[in-house]
Amino acid sequence: MALEILITDDHTLFRQGLRSLLESEGFRVTAEAGDGRTAVKLAKQLQPGAAIIDVSMPGLNGIEATKQIRHDCPEVRVIVLSMRSDSRAVLDAFAAGACAYLLKEDAFEEVVVALKAVLQGKTYLSPGIAHVVVRNSVERWSAKPGPVRRGISGREREILQLVAEGRSSREMAASLYVSMKTIETHRKQIMDKLNLHSVAELTKYAIREGVTSL
Repeated sequence: MALEILITDDHTLFRQGLRSLLESEGFRVTAEAGDGRTAVKLAKQLQPGAAIIDVSMPGLNGIEATKQIRHDCPEVRVIVLSMRSDSRAVLDAFAAGACAYLLKEDAFEEVVVALKAVLQGKTYLSPGIAHVVVRNSVERWSAKPGPVRRGISGREREILQLVAEGRSSREMAASLYVSMKTIETHRKQIMDKLNLHSVAELTKYAIREGVTSL
C-alpha cells in the first residue's frame, strides 16, 4: 500500500501542487490542512506515515504542531518546510521532532528525496542550508571547548593519546624527542588538569573524548 501523507500549508495552491507531485510519484495524500491545529487533529485521527508541515501557519505554527504530533503520534515522520535558512530555525525543528527540514523554495524538487530518506529512518537536511548548520555548530563547539581541550596544550594532547595507546615513558620520550622527565611532568600535569589519577582513567577518558579510537 502506498505511504499515506498529510500535507499542511496555509496556501491552497501550494498544497495542490505538492499533492499532485506526490501522487505522481506513487504516494497517497490522505488529507490536507490549512493550519497547525487541524494538522494535529488529523494526524491523531488518521495516523499517516508522514506529515509535511509548513512552519509559518495561523493558530499554531509548524514547530509547535510538529512537537504535538510527535508526542501523540511518534510513528508519524514529520518533514518541515520553511522559508528560513538560519541554523536556529533548523535546530528548533529537529528539537521538536522533525525528521527532515526543507527550504520551501526547493520543496518540490526535494520533498520526494526527503520522504524516501525518512522512510529509511534517516534524517534529511536540505543541501542548501547544510553548510549553515555545520558552520554554526563548529563555531559553537569552538567557543565552548570540551574538557579534553580546555587548558591542555597540544603537546599534552599528544601525550594523552600515547598514554592511552599503551606507550611507555621511554617510547614517548624517543618519539617526541624529549627526556623521560619531561614526559612524566606532562603526564602529571594532564592528570592534575583533568582530575584523573591513573593511566587506566586517562585511557578511558581519551577514548570517551575521541582522542584515540582504541
